[in-house]
Parts: sequence; structure tokens; C-alpha cells
Amino acid sequence: MRGWDKNLPGRILGALPKRKWIRRLQRLGQELLVRLWRHVEHASPATQSRWQWTWVGDDSVFKKYGPQLGLVGTWYSGQDHRIRLGIDGLLLLVVIGEGKLVVPVDFEVRRPDPVGPGGPCRDKLRWLQVMLDRTWTALQRRCRRLPPPLVVADSWFGDSKVLEHVATSEQGTLLVEGKRSYVFRLPDGRRTTGQDWLTRNDWPWHDSAQLPGFRYARLTVTSPSYGRVTVVIVEQPGRDRYYLLCRETTMAAPRLIRAWRRRSWIEHRFRTLKHLLATEACQVPREGAYFGHLVLRLLAGLLLMYTARVLCKGRVTMEEILFSMKHYWRFLDSELLELRRLSWDLPVEAA
Repeated sequence: MRGWDKNLPGRILGALPKRKWIRRLQRLGQELLVRLWRHVEHASPATQSRWQWTWVGDDSVFKKYGPQLGLVGTWYSGQDHRIRLGIDGLLLLVVIGEGKLVVPVDFEVRRPDPVGPGGPCRDKLRWLQVMLDRTWTALQRRCRRLPPPLVVADSWFGDSKVLEHVATSEQGTLLVEGKRSYVFRLPDGRRTTGQDWLTRNDWPWHDSAQLPGFRYARLTVTSPSYGRVTVVIVEQPGRDRYYLLCRETTMAAPRLIRAWRRRSWIEHRFRTLKHLLATEACQVPREGAYFGHLVLRLLAGLLLMYTARVLCKGRVTMEEILFSMKHYWRFLDSELLELRRLSWDLPVEAA
């Protein structure tokens, strides 16, 4: 565009330090959660059950080309199943009910370990604890009788210290998917492994009216690493058997399974959001401007999801909204918007 200063967006985004961008995201997410909680705080238990909060922690590697910032490093990408060069972002969200709303409450970017002597930077296990602690502490100061958090995360976060930290610091529950190599001791003293949960059929199976087509088995066992834990073995249509793991809890198995299913929706949302974040299109020389770019697009994603829910009057599920976003975004050529690499190099004729 003639007369357009291409450096102006970078100067605007770099007007605030990166910590202030993060605090703006935290403040907005917490304010929204406080208002939602006050709306149902004095409602009946049946109403509150429809507005349950599920905390979701996830990380993803964003592609990043061009001049390297201090944030660019080599990370393992679960989506690509290989180590790649990029920026590793960690996101903490709160899912309201069965996906009525998804609220980002915290975001961080892992810094690569320094070359040469010096202590390593925080890993994603430590960052998840930090983000959860500061968000939970801020909400407790403003919300009375807030139920303990139920956190779901990838198996990479299934460290015994993290499970214990969530249970002791927030009196909450961290739910992860178990691995085949884990070892357990049944109440009768027999030894079993995660491989047995996935292959043997002599478990106390149950059906649930809340989860049509699902079959599950719930057991309380002992682990050398985790202590007493609750294991839920799940069989669902169209997927291989898997099992969920958390510290010993009284929560019903359908409640845990429904919470875990929300995490898969978040994965699809995060993958769609990565294209909307347009990290390749952001060419700025300062970290503060880069954080501003990511935070503004996270807020835009929240606004998009909220607007879609309002316009559809709650009759459209989050899966349908995400499917529509993924489907129609493929046919949008970003060159029309003067943004790069948002349409996966589709030709103009595909629009």
C-alpha cells in the first residue's frame, strides 16, 4: 500500500514490554472468569454442574523462520513427531462447561537453555506450576467457594512432582494419560503395568448413560512413583483403548472422561490458533513486539469463539465451530490481506 509505513505495526507492538502484554492477557482472562463465577456462585448445584471449569495446559512449537530471536530454539514437536527449530509456547486455558467458552488465562514462551556455563531455563513442567499457581492465587482473592481445579494435560506433564504440587498447593487434581511403561500394584498385591491396562479384558467394566458408546473401568491402585492413584481405562468408538491417571480421587469416572475429552478439542483449537497466530508473518526485532503480536491474536481468538457462541445462541458445539474455522480458513488466501503464510501457500484461485 502506497504511503504505508511497514515498520509502524512493530513500533506499536513494541510500545509495551513483554511482561505487560502477558499481564494484560492474565487480567482479561481472570476478569472474565470472575464475572462468570459470580453469575453461578449462588445457583443450584445442577446449574453449577453445567458451568464446571476444566483447566487445560498445553504446549506447542510454532514455526519460526528468518532472523532468530532469543526465544528460538530446537524443540520436539508432537504434531510433526520430530525435533524442529521454532518457539515453544505454553498456554493455560479454562474450558467452561461442555465447551460453552474457552478462556486463555496465561501464556508463556520457553527460553532455550543458554549456551555454555549457567543454570538451565525453566522447563515446561515448572512453567505449568508457575502459571497455575499465579492464576489460582489471583482468582481465590476475588472468588469465594471456588471449587478446586481439575487440570488436564498431556502425558509429558505427568510427572509425580507436578501431580503432588497440584494436589498440595491448589487441593486440585491433575489428570494425564498414562503410559504403557508405568508399573502399578493392585489391591490384592499383584503387579501390573500400563501395557496390561491396554491389552487385558479382565477388568470391572461399566457402561454409562452419560457417555453413550463408552465403556470404562475405574480402579484405585498404588504406584511406586505416584503413590495411591486412580486409574480409568477407557474404550470409546473409533479410538484405541487408553487409560487416564490422577492422584486418588472420589470424582466419578464419567466426570474425568468428559474432562479429558475437552483436551482433545483444545488440541484442535490450538492447532487452528497456530495458523491464526501467524508467527512466520511476524518479523519484528524485539521480543516485546513479538509477545504483543501473540497476545493480541490470542485475545482475537477468544473474541472469535465468544462471538460465534453468541451469534449461534449456544446451539453450535465447540467441535462444530472449530470444524468450520478449519474448513473455511483453508480457502482464505492471506495475500488478499497482505499477510504471509496463513493459507498454507494455497493459490489465489482456491479462495
